[in-house]
Amino acid sequence: MDLHQFRQQARSQRKENQKFFKRLKSLKPRQLDEQFHELHDEVFAEINCLNCANCCKTTGPLFTDTDINRLAKHFGLRPAEFIDQYLRVDEDGDFVLQVLPCPFLGEDNYCSVYEVRPKACREYPHTDRNKMHQILELTRKNAEACPAVMEMVNRMKDRIP
Repeated sequence: MDLHQFRQQARSQRKENQKFFKRLKSLKPRQLDEQFHELHDEVFAEINCLNCANCCKTTGPLFTDTDINRLAKHFGLRPAEFIDQYLRVDEDGDFVLQVLPCPFLGEDNYCSVYEVRPKACREYPHTDRNKMHQILELTRKNAEACPAVMEMVNRMKDRIP
């Protein structure tokens, strides 16, 4: 599926997914984790993120102080210079990218700072973490940005009526 088709599917399934995620809240946290972890491994064995990189094109990560210091060092900048050049403070007071797509994303969908990328990028789409019940709303939103998450959700719908 190409990105255009994915975006159309994500929009068309938005209300259905909202209802489904409300149902997921009723699952036991351990059961929810097990479902997501199993599907995470299954889906990412089939999907190559380099074919898409939609997350890097549409969703900016939060940058922690550790991320900023690591990336500034990588570029030979002071942290304040890195912030001035690449980041802004969002409405929640977090450091985020000034622009999207991510300025570190190459035309080939490779990340030019992959080895030192922010923690949020390393952990995205967060579907292999414990306590998924705490991030269901984030996961629902990620299903609209990430074809792999959308596929996990669709497969989960087959498993959990």
